[in-house]
Amino acid sequence: MPTVRKPAATARKGGVREQSAQATRETLLKAAIKVFGKQGLNGARVEQISRAAKSHDRMIYYYFGSKEALFVAVIEETYRRFNEAEARLALDLSQPVQALRDVIAFMWGYYQKHPEFITLLNSENLHRGRHIGKSSKAGEYSSPALEVLSRVLGSGVQAGLFRPELRARDVYLMIASMGYFYLSNRYTLSTFLGESLEDPAALAQWQQFITDAVLRTVLVTVPPATP
Repeated sequence: MPTVRKPAATARKGGVREQSAQATRETLLKAAIKVFGKQGLNGARVEQISRAAKSHDRMIYYYFGSKEALFVAVIEETYRRFNEAEARLALDLSQPVQALRDVIAFMWGYYQKHPEFITLLNSENLHRGRHIGKSSKAGEYSSPALEVLSRVLGSGVQAGLFRPELRARDVYLMIASMGYFYLSNRYTLSTFLGESLEDPAALAQWQQFITDAVLRTVLVTVPPATP
């Protein structure tokens, strides 16, 4: 039986439709990141998102099914972007101390450049992580981040500089928590402490504090704190 080939015009038409659908989905997702990033899950409304995307409410339901499913897609996308940015780091593993400094600087800088990342995580934690828990991709996002740090720590252990018993997960949590807590609570803490935690000098000082704390934890020989 001869093979029936799809006409080229039909194939092209199908490809155009797929590209258009993908573009619409990405536009909705980009708008949702902005709206959820400002309003959180409870504060954001479907009509706000569709308006920001210059689309229609029905398109959100068509591509994502529900507001909650769209929120899961937003969380997944923000983690994907973080991992993609971290993967572009040019780390010199022959210099593990500097490589670790670079990872810390990246995480601290990323949190500052992408405040929606913190807002989205705050919102999801208020819901006890029930939405991201429904994600089939959730487990995929921690592996790349931990893999980067694991390679850095491994190179430091091999060089005799880092403590071999440390887990990448624990060091990652240390870096993430010190940066996340500072930035997510900077407004209330600024009032409580009577100083602006958003001043460039304060932000730079805290990055150095995180770096010193992590190095004191991982190094076999603890260096003096940076003045």
